[in-house]
Amino acid sequence: MKGKPFIIPIFLPQAGCRHRCAFCNQSLTSGKNDNPLSFPKTIIDEVDRFLSFKKKEASDIQLAFYGGNFLGIYQDKINILLNEASNLAIQKKINSIRFSTRPDTIDNHRIELLKPFPVSTIELGVQSLDDNILNLINRGHTSHDTIRAVSILKENNYKVGLQIMVGLPGDNGTQSIKTAHIVADLLPDFVRIFPTIILSDTLLADWYKEGKYKPITLDESVEIVKNIYLIFQEKNIEVIRMGLQPSDLLKENIIAGPYHPAFGHMVLSKIFFEKAYNIINSKFRGINNIIIQVAPKNISNMRGQKNSNINLLKKQFDICTIEVVPISSLSENEIFIHS
Repeated sequence: MKGKPFIIPIFLPQAGCRHRCAFCNQSLTSGKNDNPLSFPKTIIDEVDRFLSFKKKEASDIQLAFYGGNFLGIYQDKINILLNEASNLAIQKKINSIRFSTRPDTIDNHRIELLKPFPVSTIELGVQSLDDNILNLINRGHTSHDTIRAVSILKENNYKVGLQIMVGLPGDNGTQSIKTAHIVADLLPDFVRIFPTIILSDTLLADWYKEGKYKPITLDESVEIVKNIYLIFQEKNIEVIRMGLQPSDLLKENIIAGPYHPAFGHMVLSKIFFEKAYNIINSKFRGINNIIIQVAPKNISNMRGQKNSNINLLKKQFDICTIEVVPISSLSENEIFIHS
């Protein structure tokens, strides 16, 4: 099926998690406190609610179980959830199922248990592929578990997504870049990138208050994630999210860290600024009027927040006018400049 799926999220905060990672408070990051594990009707109601929002015909409607360690849930509970989702597929309300789980829950036995159900996509909470960092944050698995899990999922033709974090304890930026290179070599179908945010009621919050952990700044985080994004872009790996999904519950419980509700936009704006800067610097110095062409979806990324990219380019190159023009024939990553 082509195009982006229409995803209906069902949040299972910390369901199936045997380890409490240092950074984790899933009730806050998901924006949900409820748990539908024992209430299949909740799932049906959520599906009907989301379907009422769907404005156009989607080629693939996916029911997604997020926020916990799906394959770490007791098997009878997994069966309840998957059977309910399968019934929705039979009713043609959804086409497929996706879920997030830990790398160390992927094995051939569990894969066999999944085969009767229309599961198409599995996301793994990798966080890091540095074993020292994984140990520091009480992750409970190793980098080898991730590499093995991806191999098993690919052998069984699942679409694979990997989630990584930057700025974790023990990470000075180098480890995040190394993790990104290894992840890129694993060739997942897509990735998510999250900066480490200190949330209330977490071990990381205790470390921060005790002076044992200092978060990276927003600027540092944007720079690191920019470089990681470009690593994935080079391998044609889609980055489907950068930064946590904003919610009132999340914002109320952030203690410190590089949080911004438009974090992904900040990263892409920095990428487009640097592309434009390099082209202007090499070919258009001394030109008073410049036209920058980008794909329509990248007009905002090129302009930057509050037109910051354009204002900075004007100032640095003493340009009178810069016009940003949408060109539908340009690819997502292209930029074309002329006078």
